[in-house]
Amino acid sequence: MLCFALRKNGFVMLKGRPCKIVEMSTSKTGKHGHAKVHLVGIDIFTNNKYEDICPSTHNMDVPHVKREDYQLIDISDDGYLTLMYDNGEFREDLKLPEGDVGNSLRTDFDNGKDLLCTVLKSCGEECVIAIKTNTALDK
Repeated sequence: MLCFALRKNGFVMLKGRPCKIVEMSTSKTGKHGHAKVHLVGIDIFTNNKYEDICPSTHNMDVPHVKREDYQLIDISDDGYLTLMYDNGEFREDLKLPEGDVGNSLRTDFDNGKDLLCTVLKSCGEECVIAIKTNTALDK
C-alpha cells in the first residue's frame, strides 16, 4: 500500500513486525522531492513501539490481520487455553497471554465467568489480545 494511503488505527509492517498505527505525520516536500511520512506503530502481539519514516510515494507492506472470537472452555495447568469455535470445534494451541490480559483472563475464569477471547492472527502468529464476558448465554 502506498505510504500516504495508510491511516491511523490501520495496520502496517514496521521493522518486520505487524503493527497498529497509533500516530502519523507528514512533512512537506523538500527541495529535492518527496513528502515524508513519519509512522509510529505498536506491535499487535508484543506491544513494542516501532517508528519509521518513508517517502509518501513508497509502498509499505500491510499485514493481513484476522480477528476471531472464541469461547474459553478451560485453562490447563501448563498455561494452554481450550477454546471453542462457533461451530463447536476445539483448539488447544494458544498459551495464556502475558501481562494484564493474561492475569485478568485467569482471574475472571477462576471466578466462574463465561468468557470470550479475541484472537488476532497475522504473519503466522496468533495471540489472545482481549477478553470480554460472554453475554449471549445470559438471555
